[in-house]
Amino acid sequence: MSIYIGNLSYDATEEDVSTIFADYGTVKRVQLPTDRETGKPRGFGFVEMVKEEEEAAAIEALDGAEWMGRTLRVNKARPRKEKGFDRNQGDGFSG
Repeated sequence: MSIYIGNLSYDATEEDVSTIFADYGTVKRVQLPTDRETGKPRGFGFVEMVKEEEEAAAIEALDGAEWMGRTLRVNKARPRKEKGFDRNQGDGFSG
């Protein structure tokens, strides 16, 4: 399971995020996507923790909490949608 964190401050670092989630358990990984063109943070991220119970506790405690001047949105991350062609429909090219 992975946790989605929305409305993050653009000043937040992976270390900052790891620190606040560590209050609820062991953090395995933090990912803060950046814009491809500018390299600047996009204002959201993902956290993975060791146990689902820890993730649930973090979601419960941090969703709606104010942090670094912003109200966080914290919930279970949804599976990523694949971009590009639909594998069941083919790629649009004929061989």
